[in-house]
Amino acid sequence: MSRLLLFGAGVAAGVALSRKLGRTARRATPVGMADQLGDAVRELAESLGSFGADVRAGMSERERELHESVTERTGIVTGGRGQRSIDGPDNGSGPVTRMTGTIDGTESRRARRAGR
Repeated sequence: MSRLLLFGAGVAAGVALSRKLGRTARRATPVGMADQLGDAVRELAESLGSFGADVRAGMSERERELHESVTERTGIVTGGRGQRSIDGPDNGSGPVTRMTGTIDGTESRRARRAGR
């Protein structure tokens, strides 16, 4: 009975060792190395994407904090992205638009020059 148990343990150890050696040998082949490299690149891309998302979230939070600080200190309401009004949303003046260079509906010299 003990011989049969030892024989079974030996067979199980041999099978486990054989499978482990087979996996190691496959990794040493060009196909195995390509798989490992592909996995490493995929993991790196995921890490970079996650890092980028964290950076963008931090930038957005900091931008919001800065807008709140400007509003608190100066009373100028900055809306973040898009059009912004100078003295608040209901002051009746036109928006300050950075893309066209207009303030209160009048074009700046730079905006007129760019339009020619």
